[in-house]
Amino acid sequence: MPDLPSSTVRTGRVLVFQHLDCEHPGIFRNFLARDGITLDVIELDAGELPPEDFTPWDALLVCGGPMDVWEEDRLPWLAIEKQAIRRWLATGRPYLGLCLGHQLLAEAAGGAVGLMPIPDVGLRAPHPTPGAADDAIFRALPAEITCVQWHGAMVTRLPPNAVVLATSDITPVEAMRVGANAWGVQFHIEVTAQMVADWTDIPEYDAALRRSLGADGAAAFLAATNAALPRMADIAERLYVGLRDRMGRVSAGS
Repeated sequence: MPDLPSSTVRTGRVLVFQHLDCEHPGIFRNFLARDGITLDVIELDAGELPPEDFTPWDALLVCGGPMDVWEEDRLPWLAIEKQAIRRWLATGRPYLGLCLGHQLLAEAAGGAVGLMPIPDVGLRAPHPTPGAADDAIFRALPAEITCVQWHGAMVTRLPPNAVVLATSDITPVEAMRVGANAWGVQFHIEVTAQMVADWTDIPEYDAALRRSLGADGAAAFLAATNAALPRMADIAERLYVGLRDRMGRVSAGS
């Protein structure tokens, strides 16, 4: 991509909710560091809790994880996180959810998430819907969104005021916007080579990988994913730039 101008952001700080140490913002960290935007990470699976006061932050980024949104009995902090997401949405500031973060957005905003018949794992290319053409972030994305899929649940009912922005034959709600400033993507474009290698060491992820693709297919998928990293990085940067510019507009009160 050509050099992109920096936007005016009020504080230059992004709050991150993580659910696993190796499932972090990935390549988005590079873009944020380049633009001088600080990341403040809350590691919920390690016992850290969301802040009560969101004043210092310009955007919330919620990452993926191997747990499911309905596992509140096993992981009580999921209920706390959903409440925090609802509080964040009330601020009107930008939200971006990746995989589990997409599903948490759906549930927190009044939608529903359910288990898929079989996990969707592989290198995929969902396509934007007509609604993406007018979206502040998705209008810059290509007609085929090269991405990694690695999930066993999906959004089964949209929240009120939600628009589907990308879809596929396997997962109807690949991406959505809720209201004016909250986005969720079921897929992964933030991945780096190290992240993909780390994920194969997670029992839940490895089981889904082998159940979906088999041992030989898993090896081919990992090789294809590494080859596709530059394409995914370009898509991730396009999405990031839209979010960053939206941060600037919302912070300025427009």
